Amino acid sequence: MRKTKNEELDRLSVEAFKKTQKTPLVLVLDNLRSMHNVGAAFRTADAFAIEKIYLCGITAQPPHREIHKTALGATESVDWSHEPDTVVLCQQLQKEGYEVLAVEQADESISLETFEPAVDKKYALVFGNEVFGVSDEVVSAVDNCLEIPQFGTKHSINVSVSIGVVLWDLLNKLKF
Repeated sequence: MRKTKNEELDRLSVEAFKKTQKTPLVLVLDNLRSMHNVGAAFRTADAFAIEKIYLCGITAQPPHREIHKTALGATESVDWSHEPDTVVLCQQLQKEGYEVLAVEQADESISLETFEPAVDKKYALVFGNEVFGVSDEVVSAVDNCLEIPQFGTKHSINVSVSIGVVLWDLLNKLKF
């Protein structure tokens, strides 16, 4: 066995990526504080060919050197926009036919491993602030909450890691 070389990976150009069919998922980042987490969200969205990222509220926007440090150019390939109000955006996405799911610990949340996404549906996934999570107002506005099962003492996963876990789980269920 040998490690695959970069030139063997069949990487798409930015232009080709923009034309490729995307996974019917969008990310909504609700007031993220860390630009490293924002950059990581872009990089993960690129890896899984996600439709778009919405940066809401105080979430930092490209171009910024701290975002670029973890995004590694994904801010150029992944479609994104800034929206000042996460609740208004969630309502708009619902009107556009998205099922809006907050990734949050909630009293009626659906455990991620039991959630079965429909292949003919579009989903918007809301991820929250590193300290406060998804705001109460947004949780009240979404269609449901997904919760990542956790078994340790913290019951808290870094938001960029949560994005990777949830996207991979849904992508696995939708595509494979």
